Amino acid sequence: MKKIGIVTRPGKGEAIEILAGLIPWLNDHDCEVYVDADTAKKLGGENAAFRECLRQDMPDHVGLIIALGGDGTMLAASRVAARRGIPLFGINLGGLGFITEVNKSEIYEVIEKVVSGQCDIEQRIMLDASVIRAGKKAASYTVLNDIVVNKGALARIFDIEVSIDGRYVTTYKADGLIFATPTGSTAYSMSAGGPILYPTMHSIVLTPICSHTLTNRPIVVPDDAAVEAVVKTGTEDICLTLDGQMGFHLKQNDIIEVGKSQFKTSLVIPYERDYFQILREKLKWGQR
Repeated sequence: MKKIGIVTRPGKGEAIEILAGLIPWLNDHDCEVYVDADTAKKLGGENAAFRECLRQDMPDHVGLIIALGGDGTMLAASRVAARRGIPLFGINLGGLGFITEVNKSEIYEVIEKVVSGQCDIEQRIMLDASVIRAGKKAASYTVLNDIVVNKGALARIFDIEVSIDGRYVTTYKADGLIFATPTGSTAYSMSAGGPILYPTMHSIVLTPICSHTLTNRPIVVPDDAAVEAVVKTGTEDICLTLDGQMGFHLKQNDIIEVGKSQFKTSLVIPYERDYFQILREKLKWGQR
């Protein structure tokens, strides 16, 4: 991993301060550094220490991508890295940081292990979502966390009909419906009452948001299941939201097809990790 790409959250000044020391350190360890274009501008433009690169082109040049920011930065980077199977390593400059586990105080200790290949790579499933409108594909996306069908602030409860592998499941009357990966099970799905799935499981969790029928509970299905949801209520205020970062307005009778993606996110695990310790630390389990 001697060719390293770096992406940061736009407008995160703290990342620029860290890179002022990290890039020379990587150079001293014989690493060729590529920096996303927006970050490079804040660093003063391409120079001898690094090369400027468009974020979407970075996987063509590097063997590892480092994301400086929060989980949102990692989610955006995952969609770029996954198409070429490039490992992704996150440094947490945000809040909770479920997938950006390394804190800035640990950067150099951990990076040394990363660039020398002493770390494991963990594969996380991703989901594909397609919107079928009037028999044609209107939109398609790939996500690491979740796919959410939800309503605008002033919209009423709506109906969404769900089938799995061609078999009718139920019609949810709710504020929305979340399709989450195990990685995304600790995000919006958990806030809506969904279960926490171990991150390397091969499953999809469907979590209704404020269901009108209290017995409509979250359900976990295999990741090779073909899930289909149909918007049965006509309103202009229903949206499809992808990883909380992309959106698409839905119409009545739109079909949302959800299934496991051919791509996976490869996360660098820099040290022996106890996932349950992470839950205790991040979610304050056992504390009063």
